[in-house]
Amino acid sequence: MAPSPTINGAEMATVKSRVTVVGSGNWGSVAAKLIASNTISLNSFHDEVRMWVFEETLPTGEKLSEVINRTNENVKYLPGTKLGKNVVADPSLENAVKDANLLVFVTPHQFMDGICKRLLGKIRADAEAISLIKGMEVKREGPCMISSLISEQLGINCCVLMGANIANEIALEKFSEATVGYRKDKETAEKWVQLFNTPYFSISAVQDVEGVELCGTLKNIVAIAAGFVDGLEMGNNTKAAIMRIGLREMKAFSKLLYPSVEDSTFFESCGVADLITTCLGGRNRKCADAFARNGGKRSFDELEAEMLQGQKLQGVSTAKEVYEVLKHRGWLELFPLFSTVHEICIGNLPPTAIVEYTELKKL
Repeated sequence: MAPSPTINGAEMATVKSRVTVVGSGNWGSVAAKLIASNTISLNSFHDEVRMWVFEETLPTGEKLSEVINRTNENVKYLPGTKLGKNVVADPSLENAVKDANLLVFVTPHQFMDGICKRLLGKIRADAEAISLIKGMEVKREGPCMISSLISEQLGINCCVLMGANIANEIALEKFSEATVGYRKDKETAEKWVQLFNTPYFSISAVQDVEGVELCGTLKNIVAIAAGFVDGLEMGNNTKAAIMRIGLREMKAFSKLLYPSVEDSTFFESCGVADLITTCLGGRNRKCADAFARNGGKRSFDELEAEMLQGQKLQGVSTAKEVYEVLKHRGWLELFPLFSTVHEICIGNLPPTAIVEYTELKKL
């Protein structure tokens, strides 16, 4: 073992990073479990991992945060999985983040603007962030990726982590991969890799934040389309065609918005692998399947409430946000699959339209 570095013979104290996970849903709880398994064994991190919990009262009358701290388990969003004794649930957002220099954001994307406003002036000056959030904010001046929202509102560097990551499988420690996207500072990216990487969760890093984040965002629209195909029992050939068209539209949309996006990013875990797993499983495919089986007569809001036990769909809202961008820029005809998914979701087209409108115009 190498000796500790010294100054004039005096041993230097290792500066340890403190981590807070902002979010405690299904994926947020799994992220906390992954991180906690590493902070407890790596000298560069404090053992404790704070996890902000949006407080809820359970049917038993108990507070969710109190039950998590007593049982070491998120009984609502990740039942049956121990998070690690060094995970501490905190219902106060401001208290959860105040000591942390590493902030892990993992909440539904539609809540992030409000969360950032609450955190303004409440975080450490040296804080850095990583976003595990799939989605975008559409503003009057154009689309804003969640990592950019975090960076601009909080004035901090923000990387992203995306991949073929169905949370319940990772909670069971089944092997999977993910991709960290970073802008310039590879050293920071390597710190995030160190924080998340485990024998069953393999992380790679690429210098392409927008590409990684858009892959994670757009694949949820394609998963909605795949769910329609499943619900209509159209078969695997049709589903494969939808996935191919979807990947093509993902790539084309990404490169129109951000010409710097690398082609190779689509072959990382955040790209084709995430697209495949999300179209085979996951909540977006599941709810879209039910939507199609009901002939589009039950709303996604109703299906979400019934089927997801408090979790949020991302694909339907992302399809709406992307549609707004396409309409504003005159790109609707260039993206028949993305456009059709939104039109089906809002009831303007029947679910069967998914195979009638996807090849209107070649990209």
